[in-house]
Amino acid sequence: MSGEQRLEGLVLRSTPLGESDRLITVLSVNEGLVRLAVPGARRPKSSMAAAVPLALLNLQVGGRGDLKRVRQLRVERNFAALAERLESLAAAQGLAEQALLLVPSGAAVEGVLEDLLLQLGRLELVVKERQDSLEALAIAVQGMVHLLALGGYALPLACCARSGAPLEPPLGNWEWRCSLLPGEGFVIGAVAGAQLVLNASELALLQRLLRPALPRRRDGELMGPVLVWLRLLQLVELWNREHLGRSPRSWRLLRQCFSGESHNLGDGASS
Repeated sequence: MSGEQRLEGLVLRSTPLGESDRLITVLSVNEGLVRLAVPGARRPKSSMAAAVPLALLNLQVGGRGDLKRVRQLRVERNFAALAERLESLAAAQGLAEQALLLVPSGAAVEGVLEDLLLQLGRLELVVKERQDSLEALAIAVQGMVHLLALGGYALPLACCARSGAPLEPPLGNWEWRCSLLPGEGFVIGAVAGAQLVLNASELALLQRLLRPALPRRRDGELMGPVLVWLRLLQLVELWNREHLGRSPRSWRLLRQCFSGESHNLGDGASS
């Protein structure tokens, strides 16, 4: 970025800067992650006060040095309604954190912003239509799977990491198992030292998350109970820690929204 220019992007993070300014991190289509100073944004009546996380902004930026300043802004879309429910807010914050882990500064990653906006729009419907809390959890897990793939860290769901055999879970066979070894991938069978072991239906559900839509039954209800979705969230967290060094902190808050179920999750190494 150089000189005065227009920039559209989603605010992923905001921190105080000086007495009344904000430092925001924006995810844009062409520039990747961009850090910007927003003068006076912390003053309640400031025209810059709309520079907050989960706001899609059209910005005019400029200035000298590495840290550009926002001159003007226009709100294109604001996802503030997500704060009305804890599970939708935690899911949105977790996906924003995931984008921060995946996208480098000054380098675009194709599709990340578009997919993130899609998932935030779905979470917005969870709030507006008073959908079941499980919808927010499922959107978070599918969003993670999509973002990891777009960022170059896709879950290897096609073949066994050791034998090369296709990962084709035999639905209805309750003895079949598949193990997650984050440093290798998925291995057919219950393998010693596995971080997580899935049955056939759990792996099939995970594979369907690569598609655009969430997996649903004919009556429109989500496939899979809460406990299975929590296990899949745990799985993408394990993958994140192995390949990106850490996982979004907001997933802890999301799990707390399902505390009645999460205590049954165990240590993640049993089926």
